[in-house]
Amino acid sequence: MRMIAVVAILFGVFSVFIHEARADGTWCARYPGGASNCGFYSFEQCQATVSGIGGFCDRNPFTGYAGTAQRRYRRDR
Repeated sequence: MRMIAVVAILFGVFSVFIHEARADGTWCARYPGGASNCGFYSFEQCQATVSGIGGFCDRNPFTGYAGTAQRRYRRDR
């Protein structure tokens, strides 16, 4: 019984260290006050998030997007 408890605790501890938060989405939501969230994989996801709280969406500069000129989409309140 102790062995199961020890294994369960070790599994929990190691899973915390292995889990890594990544924000490698294609789109970033930029909020008023300077906060941002780059975890969106579509423009629609990003727009749905900023629609009620303000802000705008633009391409994530860290994903290696090699398109033409980047466009910013601003949502007015």
